This record gives sequence, C-alpha cells and structure tokens, in this order.
Amino acid sequence: MKKLGLIVNPIAGMGGRVGLKGTDGIDTLEKAKKLEAKPWAEKRAKEAIEEIEYLKSRIKIITYPAPMGENVARNCGFLPEIIGNIETEETTASDTKRAAKDLYKMGVDLLLFAGGDGTARDIYDAIGESLIVLGIPAGVKIHSGVYASTPERAGKLASLYLEGKIKRVTVAEVMDIDEEKYRRGILSTRLYGYLRIPFEKNYIQGLKAPSPISERYNQEAIAFEIIENISDDLFYIIGPGTTTRAVMEKLGLDYSLLGVDLIYKKKLIGKDLNESELLKKIKGKKVRLIVTPIGGQGYVFGRGNQQISPEVIRSVGKENIIIIATKRKIESLLGRSLLLDTGNKILDRELSGYYRIVTGYRESIIYKVTSG
Repeated sequence: MKKLGLIVNPIAGMGGRVGLKGTDGIDTLEKAKKLEAKPWAEKRAKEAIEEIEYLKSRIKIITYPAPMGENVARNCGFLPEIIGNIETEETTASDTKRAAKDLYKMGVDLLLFAGGDGTARDIYDAIGESLIVLGIPAGVKIHSGVYASTPERAGKLASLYLEGKIKRVTVAEVMDIDEEKYRRGILSTRLYGYLRIPFEKNYIQGLKAPSPISERYNQEAIAFEIIENISDDLFYIIGPGTTTRAVMEKLGLDYSLLGVDLIYKKKLIGKDLNESELLKKIKGKKVRLIVTPIGGQGYVFGRGNQQISPEVIRSVGKENIIIIATKRKIESLLGRSLLLDTGNKILDRELSGYYRIVTGYRESIIYKVTSG
C-alpha cells in the first residue's frame, strides 16, 4: 500500500483578497484577520484530494491533526493516520517543518502540500531533496516551479505518480520574495533551493518570468491603445503588473505595481484596493477590468491578483474584461493557453474561451483562455 503524506498550511493565501500580498509573519496574519480574511487552503487541498478518492483502498494518507490535513482527508472519505501535534492555536512555519520531517521519517512515497512560496521554502528547509513532493497552489504569490497548475491537477498528478503511470521525477526551483518589500511595490525574488517533484508538463505550472527591459516599448504601445479607448462613462480596475503599470504612467497617475487600482475619468480614485474596497467602490457602476497575465505562467486570474475575486469579476462581467500582454509574453507560452484559477471552478469554466488580447497600438490577437 502506497503512503501519501499530506500537509496543509491553513493560513496560506489568506492575505490575497484583502490586499496583503501574503500571510508570512504573525503581525500580517493578525492584520488579515482584522480585515476579515477567510482561510481557503483547506478548500484548495480538498479539491486535490477529491481527485485521489478512487485510490482509497490502495493508499494510506498520513497527515497532521485538524487543519493541517486531517480535516481534508476525513472530508474526502479517507481514514488517515494522524501523527504529530500542533503546538499553538495558529499554525506556524515550525509546524510545517516539523510535519515534513515527521512524514519523511514515516517513509511516505509522496508528500503533497498546500500553500504558497513560503510553504515550499519551509518544506525545503525541513527535508531538502530527500522526498518526492508536490505543491497544491493555495498561496497569494506562487513563483516556485514545485506547484501543479491547479489543485485538481495536483491531485491527478499525485494519483498518476502513486499508481506508477508517471515515473519521471525532476528538480524544480523553490523561489521566494521579500513580502515587506512586495507590499511596498518592490519585487525582490531569489532562488531558495530545489525540491524533487513528479513531472508531466501538462500538470505543472511554470516559473514566473520577469519582463525584460526590451519589452518597455511594447508596453508603452499597449498603453497608448488602452488610453485612446478609455471612456469617461466607465470605471476601470487596473490589475497588477509592469504592462498595466505603463497605462498608469502614461496617464500620469500614482499606482501600485503589485496591487489593484481604480480610475474614473482618467483620475485615480482608489489605490492598492482589496476585495471589499473594490466591491464597495464599483457597486452599481459600469466597470471594465484591465489585467495582464503573469509572464512564463500565463495566469490571468489567481496568481498575485486575488483581490480581483470571483465576486469582483462577476460584478464586472466577462464581456468587460480587457487582457493586455506584450508579444514576447504571448510567445513565451509556446502556444499554451492563458490560464484561470480564481478559486471558483464554475466561474473558471464560464470565463474560458477566446479573448481579444491587446498586444500593441491598434494591434491584437485572438487567444484561448482556459481553466487550468
């Protein structure tokens, strides 16, 4: 019988919709709670484990108590073996590290963990490359290459590996950023280490690729196209990224490079807004949403812009979504679709389809957007 280790970081991703860009550190977690942030890592983990349910009689799940894995396993009909303990009411990085070490000692065949880049870093600190692992994307920022593209695909890849149908293992990068700088609009990313993962290219997300300086001209051309078509009758939500930044710069407006802003009549009326602030400001208004996919990964929603929640997207409407991307960013996808991972599978399916992508001044292409 195969042994599957499961670790859930229950606070991962909580800071996304409330605009905190992460939940590393006790102070940030407390701030997230005050902003009424809702946990979602267990939900994401459950979506993955549901894909493994058919292996119930052939695998044993070994996990930590309550929110660190037990709840998810039991909710999916498994009878997990519970080990270890959680020392405080709120889980910390030390709990994740201890769980990883304990699961290594238990000799699990695969360690499945739900979290973000900070969680991947904790796993690396604890066990390095000594186990085969796979990440379920549940964080705000997911730059690392150790994660599946969606929770469902994490579950499917895990099941295929446990059944021996996928045998290839590769090393993938663990990346992390300085969250304090990130909240100030400064993106400082570094390679932290490597983890070994089962690999099948259709299941694993890519590394986030930064925009090279050479793209600046293309970004400015896109900005001119967007500005020329801005209507004074509409509100515009501007998502994070260097391509959207060019729009704000050409308008002469202050902006949050890594946050979400709101403009009306070419004036800034909201900077670095969280989900609830966005919903309040756009209620009853005609709104368009301008977003750019993450370079290298291709995510339009669900990575670094969780403030633009399913509720915000539904308020805006699919027909009012404007996607902008440089030609190099599209070419880097090598024909792969742009991706959706809003956290709402029904919405992801509704949003899927072909979109006109603005790629320059009076230039656009029709490109496919899919739910993972």
